Amino acid sequence: MKIKFLLLLFISFLGFSQENVSYQKPPKSILDLADYERAPSVSMDTKKEYMLLSYRNTYKTLDDLNQEEMRLGGLRINPVTNISSAVTYINNLKIRKVSGKDEIQVSGLPQNAKITNVAWSPNEKKIAFTNTIATGVELWIIDVASAKAIKLTDAKLNANLGNPFNWFNNSESILVKMLPKNRNQLLDTKKDLPSGPIISNADGKKSQNRTYQDLLKNKTDETNFENLVTSELYKISLDGNATLYKEADLYSGLGFSPDGTLIMITTIQKPFSYIVPLDRFPSKTVVCDLNGTALKTVNEVPLNEIIPKGFMAVRKGKRNMSWRLDKPATLYYVEALDEGNPANTVAFRDEVFLWNAPFTDNPSTLTKTVQRYSGIIWGNETTAILSEQWYDTRNEKTFLINPSNPLKAQKVLFDRNSQDIYSDPGSFETKKNEFNRYVLALENNNAFLIGDGFTKEGQFPFIAEYNLKTFKAKRLYTSTYKDKKEDILSIEDFKKGDVLVMMQSKNEYPNYYFRNIKSKKITSITGFKNPFESIKDVYKEVIKYQRKDGVELSGTLYLPVGYDKTKKEKLPLLIWAYPAEYKDKNSAGQGSQNPNEFTAPYYGSFVYWVTRGYAVLDDAAFPIIGEGTTEPNDNFITQLVDNAEAAIDAVDKLGYINRKKVAVGGHSYGAFMTANLLTHSNIFACGIARSGAYNRTLTPFGFQSEQRNYWETPSVYNTMSPFMNADKMKTPLLLVHGEADNNPGTFTLQTERYFQALKGLGAPARMVILPKEAHSYVAKDNILHLLWEQDQFLEKYLKN
Repeated sequence: MKIKFLLLLFISFLGFSQENVSYQKPPKSILDLADYERAPSVSMDTKKEYMLLSYRNTYKTLDDLNQEEMRLGGLRINPVTNISSAVTYINNLKIRKVSGKDEIQVSGLPQNAKITNVAWSPNEKKIAFTNTIATGVELWIIDVASAKAIKLTDAKLNANLGNPFNWFNNSESILVKMLPKNRNQLLDTKKDLPSGPIISNADGKKSQNRTYQDLLKNKTDETNFENLVTSELYKISLDGNATLYKEADLYSGLGFSPDGTLIMITTIQKPFSYIVPLDRFPSKTVVCDLNGTALKTVNEVPLNEIIPKGFMAVRKGKRNMSWRLDKPATLYYVEALDEGNPANTVAFRDEVFLWNAPFTDNPSTLTKTVQRYSGIIWGNETTAILSEQWYDTRNEKTFLINPSNPLKAQKVLFDRNSQDIYSDPGSFETKKNEFNRYVLALENNNAFLIGDGFTKEGQFPFIAEYNLKTFKAKRLYTSTYKDKKEDILSIEDFKKGDVLVMMQSKNEYPNYYFRNIKSKKITSITGFKNPFESIKDVYKEVIKYQRKDGVELSGTLYLPVGYDKTKKEKLPLLIWAYPAEYKDKNSAGQGSQNPNEFTAPYYGSFVYWVTRGYAVLDDAAFPIIGEGTTEPNDNFITQLVDNAEAAIDAVDKLGYINRKKVAVGGHSYGAFMTANLLTHSNIFACGIARSGAYNRTLTPFGFQSEQRNYWETPSVYNTMSPFMNADKMKTPLLLVHGEADNNPGTFTLQTERYFQALKGLGAPARMVILPKEAHSYVAKDNILHLLWEQDQFLEKYLKN
């Protein structure tokens, strides 16, 4: 009987080999949630006088994805419009006074607007943006007070490397990357015959690079990349007058000094590479005056194909070069003292330098870091906050330093485990200085910390005053809500105690408010409505439970509207998860879920299916722990199954589910998790794996948080690879992948080859390739069909 059943099951899946299925839509309860109107995004000026409301479609269309595209150097470019083929456009803009309620439609906007690269001017009286038309990218500006838009240029901007413009500090002109007037024609990659073979050499030096996508492949690609990235720089005034600023070059970075008198310009150099993306191509950085005259070459970076192993590995030479934000025109940068190799034993890993304009003197040492430099918040002449980190130990340290006295001993402010969210002291607040740059907010020797406030009892965000003389923190405000979630966004008035917050609950859409932390008064700014009314009354709870080794776990449990928790009807359970690596059990057991977070279903979870009679455990904790010298992946499979068993046991103990009807799903690394769970356990009825990588030998120089290469630890790679264990897989699996996945490691080929293995070995599987989609799915037709596929699959193999 069992053999007959398996035979029928196998025959039924043979029907999935090839199907001519047109796009379908999910059941009405899911469709009503998925087909909604997105609320606008909000951007406010510094003084909180005006806000800009940006509207966009909830989804893209297939036509949006079906555009001309060239994939070069890690970029995906539309060669006709000269902007990224993956950009998401705004279609309408409105302006509102923050203190008012009336939304003013911006007049004069382009028809069928495709707006992106929105940027306020330094004085915040204007807003610049780009608009894409069929033939290219235009530059527009909005006068904020009148809410009127005008076009500054024709469709000649070059946005192939991202935002193509920078405001001058005076807010009266804009520096713009334009297409060269005598631009070379692109070569036809399909018709042009090669002049010879493609040859690459290995010179005997180790170079453990990840598996990047969309790289250059040949000389034709090199030529096209150069043509597409080359720009001329123009200075364009607000009346549209354009003056050539710099001749054509491969401009990749532009940054004005804080006082606006100098500009740092970075250009891509040759040779290009076929094994790393453009951010590791050679580059040259020059500081110029406001007329565009080169004053000093401040950095030259060679081709960076060879880098040591490990997440703390960095290239040799000057890196992280930028302007010091509290000084008129001073550069700072970092250089590795360990040759960029974390395996080298040294007293100090990095050295931080200062270099004052006009850069005729040698740079001076600001400080050295024992671990890898990770950032600096500039304050004033005598105050700055320095951070360093080391991934292998998850340690991060925060120091108070005196930029004017490098010899003065640094004061350690925080020394902590970066994954220990319960001990997180918060982030230092910043405010704009006289140069319109964000620097450390200081009031009477006090800095200010804004924290997420995660605790064992729940989330209670806070503001703390941190005295830089006594090094003691004093709480100024702690959110005490237990039925809402309050996010503290910024401090608006340090003396009065006015702060900007966002408030939400499980059925109240996130909205902006002003709160006075002294009087506790709260004033509404926005009033966006809940577009998901049909699930406002679903039961939602963060449940906590333990793995059998004592590690604390958690997940957000959803039950259908009207579910009777006293009768406890046994429901099928859906678990959605994504594994995370930790170095200690304490951090791994800390939960960041908040039951008062707004319930916003989207294709990236199973929450939709609470309307179809399923229980859903969303964002279930799946920690993978490696303490001491043990790496997390040394016991990946065992911990994965233990996490799953603990989750099922926890919900089953509540009496809500039929534990024989449990499905698991995930996206990317969550898909990898799903395939492994179905392969190495028998606790699931089926699974859904989307855009995953299933053969780790195809990512041999590391993946996710794995730093070791395949040849160092082949058993780990092979054991963790579902493809290598495909003969053990007997549970129904729905595989989904975007046809044009652009994520390193998760090539579409991963799913295709895994499906072929499963099919050849007689495993029940269905593969769905979504046309034109990358790693994340964006087209409405594809997403609705995905939801239909998942629903059909779950109804067949789980519920029924």
